[in-house]
Amino acid sequence: MYKVSLYSSEGKTSPITDYLDKCSEKVRAKILRQFKYVQEYGLTPAIPNMKKLSNTTFWELRILGRDNIRIICTNLPNKEIIILHIFTKKKQKTPQKEISTALKRYFSLTNDI
Repeated sequence: MYKVSLYSSEGKTSPITDYLDKCSEKVRAKILRQFKYVQEYGLTPAIPNMKKLSNTTFWELRILGRDNIRIICTNLPNKEIIILHIFTKKKQKTPQKEISTALKRYFSLTNDI
């Protein structure tokens, strides 16, 4: 079993939680179901709709359908997984801006460790 955490900067609410609060109940249920899979199996291509992002330590969890949501996460020590960023994808390729956001959040975490 893995520990799944949501990114949050010091003293602020998590942007992941903010995103989930704005979602419909149906979409939120889809996202939380994917979090459960990650908690049980870790970051692995064995989970449907999950892939490793090229040239990074990040994994992208895809929620397909009309919603087209992407979740960027990574491994931390001691079987911990952190959800860094969540966004609605509008184009075929993952925008560099979204990967940059995840990178900034990752580096802010690793500087604190």
